[in-house]
Amino acid sequence: KKLGLTLFWGAYPITPASDVLHELSKHKNMGVLTFQAEDEIAAASATLGAAYAGALGVTCSSGPGIALKSEAVGLAVMTELPMVILNVQRAGPSTGLPTKTEQADLLMAMYGRNSESPVPIVAASTPSDCYFAAIEASRIAVKYMTPVMLLTDGYLANGSEPWLFPSFSDLPDMTAKHHEDPKNFMPYGRDPETLARPWAIPGTTGLQHRIGGIEKQDGTGNVNYEPSNHEYMILTRAAKVARIAHDIPPAEVLGEKSGKVLVLGWGGTFGAIAAAVEDLQARGASVSQVHLRHLNPFPANLRDVLESFEKVLVPELNLGQLIKMIRSEYVIEVVGYSKVQGKPFKISEIITKIEELL
Repeated sequence: KKLGLTLFWGAYPITPASDVLHELSKHKNMGVLTFQAEDEIAAASATLGAAYAGALGVTCSSGPGIALKSEAVGLAVMTELPMVILNVQRAGPSTGLPTKTEQADLLMAMYGRNSESPVPIVAASTPSDCYFAAIEASRIAVKYMTPVMLLTDGYLANGSEPWLFPSFSDLPDMTAKHHEDPKNFMPYGRDPETLARPWAIPGTTGLQHRIGGIEKQDGTGNVNYEPSNHEYMILTRAAKVARIAHDIPPAEVLGEKSGKVLVLGWGGTFGAIAAAVEDLQARGASVSQVHLRHLNPFPANLRDVLESFEKVLVPELNLGQLIKMIRSEYVIEVVGYSKVQGKPFKISEIITKIEELL
């Protein structure tokens, strides 16, 4: 409603993501269209089609289903259409432990498509934050005309907490713009600030244009096989995602802005990390916390924050996927703490690991 768009939700049932489809199907009176497809590929493709037709297209699954959706997500990157892909992560690989939690799909969200196909990644940290993270993912998708990966996990999906439902006026200002002026229309013309292309609805008089998975010429949108154009389009799509770093809040440090240990987390580990850090801070320990919502691109100030601490600890419910991203981006040494038992961290486990570094 804030965007002024129809919400199209295309999904196929899968644990632990099905509850979202069940809930949204109750809200047809609010302009929500839900579509249960015959499989994951059809769900993602229908969602992309809805985005092409001018709706906010959202599809949802867990790890195995996201793998099946990857080609459609790559098509969304190529066609530059706004689409949100919600991954409620569970323990894997393959069927794995469908009812257990994990954070092991981060690198799949980052790289799980063929060729150079970058997408923004947003992660929710608590059950209530799922609401606000979904709004942020939708804002980015529409403003930058790009698919966005939204990560939660089984722990959050099965969790609950009291929270104050915000008033409509308190939500971020978001406006979707469908292109309507046929004069000098360029289907792959660029907004100079965001590099987003126009969102033209099929059937609008004077806005006929080509779209699809074959490389297009910048500006005209004509099919183009020129090597220089392909490289330009690859670089442009990457630059569009990179620019989002200047449109998101800086990384917020909870505690002292410098010191001995910084605990860097993301996703559903927030509660255990926050409780552990607060416990040690109350005892006088030099420890602070940063919890990332935006995982691609990272907040613009993240390097400076990490370099302000002697040691950086990264607890993850995987074998160190955020660590790999941090090291490749900043060449900063960090300490990993992995757990892959299908269970969330205990507060005591985080406390013990921090104490080892103090």
